[in-house]
Amino acid sequence: MSVYVYSIVASDHPRNLDDLHGVGKPPSTLRTVKSKELSAVVSDAPEDLRPKRRDLAAHQAVQERLMADGTVLPLQFGFTTDDDEAVRAVLKERVEEFSERLTALEGCAEYHLKAAQDEDAMLRQILRESDEARALNEQIRSGSGGPDLPLALGEMVSREVEARQDRLAAQVLDGLRGFAREDRTSQPTGNDFLSVSFLVERDNEKSFVGAEHDLAKELGDDFDLRLLGPLPAYSFV
Repeated sequence: MSVYVYSIVASDHPRNLDDLHGVGKPPSTLRTVKSKELSAVVSDAPEDLRPKRRDLAAHQAVQERLMADGTVLPLQFGFTTDDDEAVRAVLKERVEEFSERLTALEGCAEYHLKAAQDEDAMLRQILRESDEARALNEQIRSGSGGPDLPLALGEMVSREVEARQDRLAAQVLDGLRGFAREDRTSQPTGNDFLSVSFLVERDNEKSFVGAEHDLAKELGDDFDLRLLGPLPAYSFV
């Protein structure tokens, strides 16, 4: 049977997992694969592993328990390998890399921020501040312009939205980077203009969260900032 790998920790991590179980139905039993410097928390991997709620919850519970007792390198849900010996071989082969990353994550948690602006509010802002957009819009509304004007206005607004969102993303990042050890941006989806993870020292969490709240107030009601955390540092492994 293949092995499901949850996390990598230092060998002296307490790994207090006795009351937890792993993925699968029935739930698998957690165990540890050790090398000299590192340990990996693993279990047998079910053959029909899928991202079901119970399995996602079991995976996350392991990360949170380990995180509460020390530094952890959390693996994404669904990582499997051949057997315990394959896990041990990787721990030995990449001991320097994993140890350096554990040091980098020590005393930290991840916070993930997504940000969006109300589309209608941004459009009103563009029409209010751009003479060109306002002129095109007035021509379209009055019927005095040609048939190509709506397309021209749409393309101009699209370019302006992209430019403004880039500036807004930079403003949010500049406002919060000083409170974090590292940050990693990812491609925003939907109406979001920013998707970013911050690695925040636990002693600095209150200041970071406070800065995010202040930034949300400064931006105003037209903006939607969603902050999740503290989380296992998936984005920084």
